[in-house]
Amino acid sequence: MSIASISKKGFQFALITLLSCLLLSCAEKKRGPETKKLTIFHAGSLSVPFRQIAGAFKAENPGLDIFLEAAGSRTCARKISDLKRPCDIMVSSDYTVINTLLIPDYADWNIKFAGNEMTLVHTEQSKRNEEITGDNWYNILADKSVHFGRSDPNADPCGYRAVLTIKLAETHYKKDGLCETLLKKDNEYIRPKETDLLALLESHIIDYIFLYKSVAQQHGLKFLLLPDEINLKKPELTDFYKTASVEISGKEPGTTVTKTGAPMVYGITIPINAPNPELAIKFVAYILDSSKGMAIMEKNGQSSMVPSPSDTYDKIPDALKKYATPVTTKS
Repeated sequence: MSIASISKKGFQFALITLLSCLLLSCAEKKRGPETKKLTIFHAGSLSVPFRQIAGAFKAENPGLDIFLEAAGSRTCARKISDLKRPCDIMVSSDYTVINTLLIPDYADWNIKFAGNEMTLVHTEQSKRNEEITGDNWYNILADKSVHFGRSDPNADPCGYRAVLTIKLAETHYKKDGLCETLLKKDNEYIRPKETDLLALLESHIIDYIFLYKSVAQQHGLKFLLLPDEINLKKPELTDFYKTASVEISGKEPGTTVTKTGAPMVYGITIPINAPNPELAIKFVAYILDSSKGMAIMEKNGQSSMVPSPSDTYDKIPDALKKYATPVTTKS
């Protein structure tokens, strides 16, 4: 092979390499800077407002991908603690889930930020819906021809809140045996999270669902308001709510914990090993801002509780401290 032939091949190789580099460079310029990513595990009842909040935040912060993953709040927590899945923000429909399943090993702090209440959701085709009231609903649910759904207490706060509501109803209405009658009925319609029940309702497989008022409003569903004594809404009724309790699965396999009735309070945190903690702080601040995220939450039927006392105030990032208050101890 001649020297000229070798030189020609070397030139061709160099030219191909140069062209490849130019093409890669053009592709990088076209793709632009690397897209930032936030992963958020949140309660199913937050699906509608969080889609809206994420959309508004992305409009102000181009080049950002926000991955919203809905599940029962306890399931969300266990994705972090048991499955070790990366997560930037965790939002629970019961703030105590964060306290019991994530703090102190997987999170340092917790901010309480929104309220809700239990309702009984139905459709125009639901059996006996024309006659159901706040005084007779338990009799209608006990009817063998009527079917109702609730979520799994071990996976979803809405599930154990449904049980607490039923237990409180037995006391409030002075109906001995009411709790046993309702809790042993229609267990085949228990689902992992409350929003999983909507398809069963819309297809008329079941007639009623124990569901949060905010979710009912967001989906344009008919719902029955329950008395304050059983809807877990009023902080003034905390002492009465405490008279009901339910056993659910504990932090470790094979263990259980007792959940006592309490007003509904949502909580938010950033896990210790969040992949993008600075961006997560910025998004949490957006969620908790009264003119931004909290305005969207209130439009979707959830009242703001910001700022609320936090037992973990000292560990909250400085940029988020204004959305909470320290717990004061009485001397």
